[in-house]
Amino acid sequence: MAIWQRSAAAALTAISMAVGASAVHAATANSAAAQAMSVAAAPVADAAGKPANQPANQPANGSAGPLADKPTGTPIQLALIEGMSGPFANAGAAVERNLRFGVEQVNAHGGVKLADGAHPFELVVLDSKGSAEEALTQLRAAADRHIGYILQGNSSAVAAALIGAIDKQNSREPDNRELFLNYSADDPALTNASCSFWHFRFDAHAGMRMAALADVIERDKAVKKVYLLNQDYSFGHDVSSLARSTLAAKRPDIAVVGDEFHAIGRVKDFAPYIAKIRASGADAVITGNWGNDLTLLVKAAREQGLDTKFYTFYGNSLGAPAALGEAGVGHVIAVAEWHPNVGGAASDAWYAAFRTRFPAAQDDYPVLRMPLMIETLAAAMKRAGNADPTAVAKALEGIRFDNGFHASWMRADDHQLIQPLYVMEMDKAGTPGVRFDNEGSGYGFLTVLALPSERTILPTVCKMRRP
Repeated sequence: MAIWQRSAAAALTAISMAVGASAVHAATANSAAAQAMSVAAAPVADAAGKPANQPANQPANGSAGPLADKPTGTPIQLALIEGMSGPFANAGAAVERNLRFGVEQVNAHGGVKLADGAHPFELVVLDSKGSAEEALTQLRAAADRHIGYILQGNSSAVAAALIGAIDKQNSREPDNRELFLNYSADDPALTNASCSFWHFRFDAHAGMRMAALADVIERDKAVKKVYLLNQDYSFGHDVSSLARSTLAAKRPDIAVVGDEFHAIGRVKDFAPYIAKIRASGADAVITGNWGNDLTLLVKAAREQGLDTKFYTFYGNSLGAPAALGEAGVGHVIAVAEWHPNVGGAASDAWYAAFRTRFPAAQDDYPVLRMPLMIETLAAAMKRAGNADPTAVAKALEGIRFDNGFHASWMRADDHQLIQPLYVMEMDKAGTPGVRFDNEGSGYGFLTVLALPSERTILPTVCKMRRP
């Protein structure tokens, strides 16, 4: 029997026994000891590292620990502003599943513990249709409803527009402030030159992802020519420029034989691009494409029989492995903060719980950082003692969160989450290191490089203005 076919109760019990969560309000990086932390439950600690009135065997708020009484306080609403319709609707639906899983985990274990009692989270889904203009309309709707927490990630351009609007909103209406939690918008500028006190990023930014991929490319001596293909917006241009600069530093012998951009969400047939890649003689393609733009790209590569490696930011994402099939084996490399074949009892139990909640093969796209963002938010609210966005923002700065198999911390300087990264390669399920496949495709990913959190840190130029 597959692990995700176990009952929900068995899976959640496994998590309770195997994992613990800890949140520490501190601004220093995880130590090597923290990386090797036992999977036993760990208490919340204060800034000095002393347990905060919590027995050692009592897990902190989050996915770990026994089921608790249903929270009865007023729900704390979280507004998801995402493209739930349009060309990236499938990506929006995947985000909703992952965030809803995190919300349900927090609520199942007693909700958010505040000074006035336990409160449940409530996810409010607002459709941006993938448009920055519509996202701003939905942001105003959230402000009118006094929803203090905005969640978005699919598009750095949309994220930049939201950050600007939230900065103005919070200055204009200090009694109706909003906090922006970003789970996927990876433009490095958002935590560098354009950083904001009201924005926290829970994903590795493009520079961090590219550095991890480059570590693998550096030792892949078969790669002599690279073709860059990306979506024509801020993030795609970031991937292109980062690829050029990183390759120049780590593999100056590699020639960039193509650097092309395409309209985001509008290309229906990537065959002409595949023909250009073939004609260039490229040994590898580097792409930051996501959603249908990635799925259709790899599908065209399979159909055209392109024998080229794809170094991707999201090659393990929704629909991509199934679209590639056998053609992806040994050819598709991706980078992420986690994947199902990381291994270990705690990781396997978490994955089992997700698959129990979402058993359909097409829903098999767990993104660890999204549920962990929700659990980290709950821990920050508990530390603040209330759900006021300003107090919670201050509690998030420097916070540490460890679910037993993935330790992370929020850098106070720029509000960039520091966490492990994994570079993985597509292979057949059942081969060593590939216990689980993706979306019932028969293909999954094996780890080729595991980077501890301290190896993913990059400098920041953020000059943050705090209230």
